[in-house]
Amino acid sequence: MGSLQGRLLAGLVSTWVVIVGMLLVMAWLFGKGLVDDANLAHLRYESRLIADGLTDEIDRRLRSLVRLEGRLRGAEPEEHGGILEDNQVLLEWFEGIMVTGPDGVVLADWPVVPGRPGLETVDTEYYRMVSHSPWPYVSEPFTGRASGDDLVLMLVPRFGEGGAFGGLVGGMVNLTRGDLFRRLEHIRLGESGHVSVFSASGELLFHPRRLQATGRRDTYSDLPALELALDGWEGETMTNDVYGEPALMSYRQVWPASWVVEVALPLSQVRAPLGGYLGKLWWTWLIVAVLLMFGMRMLIKRLLTPLHRLERQIAQVGAGARRYLALSTNMEELRQVASSFNRLEHERLAALEHLRDRQAFLDAVLGSTPIGMFVADLKGHLNYLNPALLELLGLEPPVGASDWWQRIHPDDRQGTQDLWRHSLSTGNDFMRQLRFHHADGVTLWVEVHASQVRGSGQPLGFVGMVKDITERRQQEALQRWEAEHDPLTGLLNRRGFERRLEEALAEYAKTGTPSVLALFDLDYFKPINDEGGHALGDEMLRRIGQVVAWEVRRSDHVARQGGDEFAVLLPSCTIKQAVEIAESLRRVVSEVTVTSEGKVYNISLSMGVTAFQEGDHAIDTVLARADAASYEAKAKGRNTVIVADIDSGLIDSLW
Repeated sequence: MGSLQGRLLAGLVSTWVVIVGMLLVMAWLFGKGLVDDANLAHLRYESRLIADGLTDEIDRRLRSLVRLEGRLRGAEPEEHGGILEDNQVLLEWFEGIMVTGPDGVVLADWPVVPGRPGLETVDTEYYRMVSHSPWPYVSEPFTGRASGDDLVLMLVPRFGEGGAFGGLVGGMVNLTRGDLFRRLEHIRLGESGHVSVFSASGELLFHPRRLQATGRRDTYSDLPALELALDGWEGETMTNDVYGEPALMSYRQVWPASWVVEVALPLSQVRAPLGGYLGKLWWTWLIVAVLLMFGMRMLIKRLLTPLHRLERQIAQVGAGARRYLALSTNMEELRQVASSFNRLEHERLAALEHLRDRQAFLDAVLGSTPIGMFVADLKGHLNYLNPALLELLGLEPPVGASDWWQRIHPDDRQGTQDLWRHSLSTGNDFMRQLRFHHADGVTLWVEVHASQVRGSGQPLGFVGMVKDITERRQQEALQRWEAEHDPLTGLLNRRGFERRLEEALAEYAKTGTPSVLALFDLDYFKPINDEGGHALGDEMLRRIGQVVAWEVRRSDHVARQGGDEFAVLLPSCTIKQAVEIAESLRRVVSEVTVTSEGKVYNISLSMGVTAFQEGDHAIDTVLARADAASYEAKAKGRNTVIVADIDSGLIDSLW
C-alpha cells in the first residue's frame, strides 16, 4: 500500500468491490419486490383454490341436510329415527345426525348416542342463530363430550305449515379426524408455508399437523390483517403471522360457513432463493476481482516502468552520479515532470552555489570575531558555535545540547531553560546572566543575549552573543561586600547590620519568629590605644571579632558598629538561648589578650540584651533598649550582661 502500484491496485479492487456491492444491493432491493409480487400472485391463486374447495365441500354437506329436512317434513316424531337410519350414507360426511323440535329438544339422532335424545339445545348459540334465520348455518367449534374432538354443527332449519319454525336438522363434522380438511394437510408451500382456517370469531379451525400449532381452539383476533378478514375483507398483504414472523399473507372467505382461509409464506422462505443466488453471484464476482487484480497488477507494473526509470535517475542525481534527467518515454506527463525537475535542479545548483559563497563569508565573519556567538534553529537546537565561544566556554566540537545545558550551574539551569523556551515560543529576545562551569573547573559568569532572525517575514532561527562578565560580577560582589562590612575585622558594619536587623524585625512582625539583639562595648580598651598604639588596638579588635564570630551560631550576624562597639543579632532564638550565648561571649572575650613591650593587656565587655517585643515597629526602638541595657552594665561595674525586660520596665543584671 505504500507504493503507487499498490495504491492503484487497491483503488481498482475497491472500486470493483463497491460497484459489485452496489449492484448486489440494487439487485436485492428490486429483486425482493419482484419475488414478493410473484409469491403474492401465487398465494392469491392458492387461497382461491382452497377457499373454493372448502366452499364446495360445505355446500354439498348443507344440500344433503336440506334434502334430509324435506324427507322429515310431515313425518311423525316417532318416525324420525327410522328416516335418519335410512340416510346413514350421510355418515360419510358427518360424525352424526340429529333432529330437534321447535322447542330445541333433540327428537332423534343417528347413530344413537345414549343421553342425546331429549337433550335441550334451546340455550345453545347455534339454536339461537338457526331459529331466527331461514338459512343454513355452521356453528362455532366445540369439543365433543364423548370423543373429545373438535366438532362443528352444520344446521338446516325445519319449517312447519305456514312457515313456522319447526326445529332443525344438524350434522356434526369432526374437524380433528374428519375428511373436511384432509386435502389441506397435503398442500405443500415450501418448508414453512402453511394454510390455516379460522372461524368467524377468530378461533383456529385448522392448522397443518406438520407444524407445531399453539392449539386449535386458540383465538387470534389480535392480528390486524386477520381482523380485517374476519370482517369480510379478502386480499393479500405482508404482515406478521401467528408466530410473529414477517410473512406474505392471502385471505379468502368461505361464505357458507363464515370461515376465513389464510395462506402464509414466511419472508425468509420467499427471499431465500434470491439471497442464495446473490450470494453465489457475489463469490463469482469476487473470484473475477481476484483474477482481475493479478491481471491489472501486471498491466500497471508495465505501465509504471518509465516511472521506475525516472525514480532511479532522480536517485542518481541526488547521489551526484548525474547532473540532469534524460528520460525517453512516450508518456507526455513524465516528460513534463523530467523537464520541470531539470529546470528546478539547475536553479537549485545555482542557489546552492550562491548559498555556499554566503556561508563561507558568514563563517569567516563569525570565525574572526572575538565575541562568542552561536546560531540556533526555531526548536532551540544549537547549529553553530564560533571559535571564540568554544574557547570562552572550554567546549570541544561537536557540541550537543546536553553538553551546553549540563555545564550551566544547577541553581541557574531551570530558570534559564524556562526563559529559553519562552523566547522560542514567543520570539522575544533572550537575555540572562548565568554561571557556567568551564572545562578547567573554573565557574564563569556569562551574559547571553539572543534575538530571533526573520527572513521574508518568517522566523528563521536565533542568533546570540555570549560575554564573559566574571570580572565585572566579582567587582560588583566585592563592592557590595565592602559596602556592608568592616574592613578591619571583616564583620558587618553598621549599614549591613541594620539591614539584617530590619529583615529580622519584618519576619517577626509577619510570622512571630523570635530574635534577640545584643550590644556590647569593650571595657578598658582606651589604655591599649594610648599605651600600645592604634596598631595594637586594631589587633585587639581583630582578635575579638574572630572569637565572637567563632562563638556564635552560623546563622547569627556579628557587626562592629564603630570604635569598640559590637552588635550580635540572634535570629530564631529565645531569650534563654541568648543568655547562654551572651555568657559564653563574655567569657571568651575576657580571655583575649595582646602584648606590647612585655606588658599583657586584656579587656572585658559590658553587654545589653533584649528580645523583640510586641510594639517594636522600628529597629531604633530595639537598638535603644539594648543600648540602655549596655550602659546599665557599665554602671554596675562592667564585665556584666544585662537583659532588658520591657514588660516589667526593669533591667535585670545577670552578673
